[in-house]
Amino acid sequence: MNLFDVYPLFDITPVRAEGVYVFTEDDTRYLDLYGGHAVISIGHGHPHYVKALTEQLQRIGFYSNSVHVPIQQQLATALGELSGYPDYDLFLINSGAEANENAIKLASFRTGRRKVIAFKDSFHGRTAAAVNVTDNSKLSAPVNQSNFPVEFIDLNDIEAVEKALKSKDVCAVIIEGIQGVGGLNSPTPQFLQELASLCKQYGTMLILDEIQSGYGRTGTFFAHQAAGIRPDLITIAKGMGNGFPVGGVLISPEFEAKHGMLGTTFGGNHLACAAALAVLDVLKEEKLMDNAETVGQQLKDALQEIPQITTIKGRGLMLGIGFDSPSKPIRDQLLYEHHIFTGASSDPTQIRILPPLSITWNEVAPFISALKTILQ
Repeated sequence: MNLFDVYPLFDITPVRAEGVYVFTEDDTRYLDLYGGHAVISIGHGHPHYVKALTEQLQRIGFYSNSVHVPIQQQLATALGELSGYPDYDLFLINSGAEANENAIKLASFRTGRRKVIAFKDSFHGRTAAAVNVTDNSKLSAPVNQSNFPVEFIDLNDIEAVEKALKSKDVCAVIIEGIQGVGGLNSPTPQFLQELASLCKQYGTMLILDEIQSGYGRTGTFFAHQAAGIRPDLITIAKGMGNGFPVGGVLISPEFEAKHGMLGTTFGGNHLACAAALAVLDVLKEEKLMDNAETVGQQLKDALQEIPQITTIKGRGLMLGIGFDSPSKPIRDQLLYEHHIFTGASSDPTQIRILPPLSITWNEVAPFISALKTILQ
């Protein structure tokens, strides 16, 4: 049996990792400025993380959600305290797409409506409902396209949003804290504030997709917190488990839980919760949110001095670096000649930077040197 060949692969095989580096079998070291799609939040192989998972596996690795799993409540309490949402409920699943699936479902349950508003260049996942609110027709199969009505609106166009909401048939507006795959486009604080107000006015649920932009990556726990709003639903994954599959939905107190309305086999298992708790411990103890803000600004300042760079988008350690020509040759040189991993986005002229939040300026500085060398 062969693997189903859907991934274009770099000709590199990491066999171990430590901190902000990955290593191949011949011990070549690569600087990881992509974190496996923003997944590695506290660094590869963090000792506290490894210890927590090992000790949990020695006790119990899995049992179903048909029994009490006390570590789930431990995680909910710790997440509520560090995120600033102690009064919200937590539903645990395994991935970001699942988080968005369940958030949309909850919004529809609560409102009795079907229509969803999403934004152009959005990415919310590849499963049935999530891909339907993703602005990329190449990812959508025919079976998805009749799932439910979706209207895509330009980001930051509040007049178009209000026009769509006036029909009072919209169950949810779903928006990323900062667009990741779509090119690091950000909703303005004013737009988010007006959006939250309109959703409340028209009885529509506001879903904040913080799957990539959350968990301290932008300097606040969630990107939307810079605007001072409180969404009805917040979806999380990626950096939540530092590589262990785990996701969740933060659910405002206005929602009423009913037995059987949502469900999952693996969501909230003992190992996933142990991983997620360890991540929160390290984020707090090592002040990684502050570090993301500080190093992210240092990186921005250095990038602004490179004349060949046309745009710098994003915040903290979630940055998009734009050029006036396709970025792939630059990314390939960074990887194969300078041993630095970076990411791409739907903007072909952009490089995406999503390193572990533990990275220091001394560790990221070689990237600036390498970029200058390539561009010159």
